[in-house]
Amino acid sequence: MVRQCEVLVVGAYFADLVFHGLPRPVVPGGEVFAEGFAVVPGGAYTMAMALHRLGREVLWSADFGTDPFSAQVLPCARQEGLEEAAFRHHPFPVRSLTVALSFANDRAMVSYQDPIDPEPLLPLLRRHRPRVLMLPQLRWDDETVALARAARQLGTLMVMDCHDTPATLDDPAVRRVLAQVDVFTPNAAEALCLTGATDLDEAITELARLVPTLVVKRGADGATAVQAEKRHDVAAAPAETVDTTGAGDCFNSGLVHGLLEGWSLPACLAAAVICGAAATTGPGSSAALHADDLAQRLSRSPAPPRCPH
Repeated sequence: MVRQCEVLVVGAYFADLVFHGLPRPVVPGGEVFAEGFAVVPGGAYTMAMALHRLGREVLWSADFGTDPFSAQVLPCARQEGLEEAAFRHHPFPVRSLTVALSFANDRAMVSYQDPIDPEPLLPLLRRHRPRVLMLPQLRWDDETVALARAARQLGTLMVMDCHDTPATLDDPAVRRVLAQVDVFTPNAAEALCLTGATDLDEAITELARLVPTLVVKRGADGATAVQAEKRHDVAAAPAETVDTTGAGDCFNSGLVHGLLEGWSLPACLAAAVICGAAATTGPGSSAALHADDLAQRLSRSPAPPRCPH
């Protein structure tokens, strides 16, 4: 079977308007001045860009229009050298934007997207036959179940994030799709929301019964992965945080990079945590690591990964 690319990323771009260094939360009727501001590409762009910086062959399926936000992100994608074969260009606005308000230890976001008919994913998967398919958001419709089954037949690893999706395990359709996904990567809050648990360890145990490989992003507490009933915990990497927007996507990119390299799951977690932490040192996705940066940081970590070759 001929692989057309290593990683197929499917998801919308976002233009992230990041206000960072806010001294206090914003409340209705109040005004707060930020220490810094930046407009940076985000959404699925972050995963595609971060993986490309790590040396992976990436194809990103995304839609662009005639609006100024598309005009902001598209040149950035080209400057990064991202392949454009899966881009769709439309003669009307396709606005996707997020206002991110970053505080010392947290953030708040307001987002907007113009509605657009999505590209059917099954033909896209069969045409490009990637080693890894990355979906940035939990989806539990029939098309996604069929997509997961087709990916398995093609030998494609399917990696899905949660992205604050309003879903719970009370819905049998959610359970069905998670059983088909190869790697599921929610953060701690999402894991608690999905399961309804009040304790994160309980949530991890419940999700791990459904998903072949569960990876939970725990912010300042690092990350946890469970595979074949074996749990792995990795501590957080130190970082001087400016903004956490895009950190989860960079974490996912480090994880997938390690999986493609054939590293052990703990080593993949170590790479993911380092990539996620590095992303917080700049606004949005601007501080995503390159391959040589990751290699240097891994070499200084307590347990650097070992390539099996």
